[in-house]
Amino acid sequence: MSRNTENLVVPFFKPCLGRREIAAVKRVMRSGWLTTGPESLTFEEEFAAFLNSRGRGGQWAAAVNSATAGLHLALEALGVGAGDRVAVPSLTFTATAAAVRYLGAQPVFIDSLPGSGNMDPEQLYRVRGSLKALIPVHLAGHPCDIRAIREAAGPAVPIIEDAAHAFPSYTEEGMAGTLGDVGVYSFYATKTITTGEGGMITGRDPDILKRIHRMRLHGIDRTVWNRYTDRAAPRSWEYDIADLGFKYNMTDVAAAIGRVQLSRADSLYAMRREQAAAYTSAWNGVEGLELPEDVCGHAWHLYIVKTSSREQRDGLADWLHHEGICCSVHFIPLHRMSYWRKNYNLLPENFPVADSLADRILSIPLWPGMKKQQQQRVIAALKEYFQ
Repeated sequence: MSRNTENLVVPFFKPCLGRREIAAVKRVMRSGWLTTGPESLTFEEEFAAFLNSRGRGGQWAAAVNSATAGLHLALEALGVGAGDRVAVPSLTFTATAAAVRYLGAQPVFIDSLPGSGNMDPEQLYRVRGSLKALIPVHLAGHPCDIRAIREAAGPAVPIIEDAAHAFPSYTEEGMAGTLGDVGVYSFYATKTITTGEGGMITGRDPDILKRIHRMRLHGIDRTVWNRYTDRAAPRSWEYDIADLGFKYNMTDVAAAIGRVQLSRADSLYAMRREQAAAYTSAWNGVEGLELPEDVCGHAWHLYIVKTSSREQRDGLADWLHHEGICCSVHFIPLHRMSYWRKNYNLLPENFPVADSLADRILSIPLWPGMKKQQQQRVIAALKEYFQ
């Protein structure tokens, strides 16, 4: 296939934003209140309502400025501290393990399942009894088997679901992010819904919520967003610093975008599912290419194909680049990253599945709003490479 010079580059991802998101931002700008305030609080309420209407109920939600901040706060609220051991997958973005180190705790790296790339529950039996917590990642939106993970780690070990890729994910057990003790979602620019930068922590334990509320804004002992405007209190500016907290609050500008995106979550999900199905239908049976499994609850944040070798994967990536099609790898595992490798003496032979996947996986463009002709270009380019 010779590239048509009139065709523009096919981006790896493009956020699906429109007039409603723009109007929401304008509304906040005109209000005169840009940081954490009524929009953020309403976003939390609406997000919790969304989860509760589709699951077991009882969920609260706390908005933060990133999923990384959410993981940090969740670990802190669960009492993770210096020297504690927290299981994380090697095949993940560095934030999953970095949040553990922020508290002086030690990440325990776990190998992957060969199909999904998710944390292998069987590998948890070897560290059973030594963990303070664990963080499974729903990689690409493919939900982890939380029941198997809990059984392997032990029922007393808190589970923080890294659901950065998994909103909304409707599994038979409930929504991904609500199956463990705490869930953390990401609203980064490339995620299934976006606030530009942002995240949400969810759970059912009110004591965890109380701790997160305090620690996400400098350890202040009360809600302070309205301290300049609350006429009911004669000295609304008074507050106490009860703990050494962090600066992790979400702005109202971000929350306004998030509220609109949340209202579109199901329609955006439907578009991703349709695009994923088109890829699978077109590429089914292509020799040398393994396609992602369409399991119950897959959120289709990413469409990750697997080749038979690193040479074939790199050749495919180069070919797509030549055709003006952007692609990526999710992820280079942490045992290959110099900081984690050197400080934890991580060896490839200790992670045979994740190490093999790292050489063979490639993430293909998939995003709501992708034009049919753009997707057809991707389909045709990949087919031509393998032919």
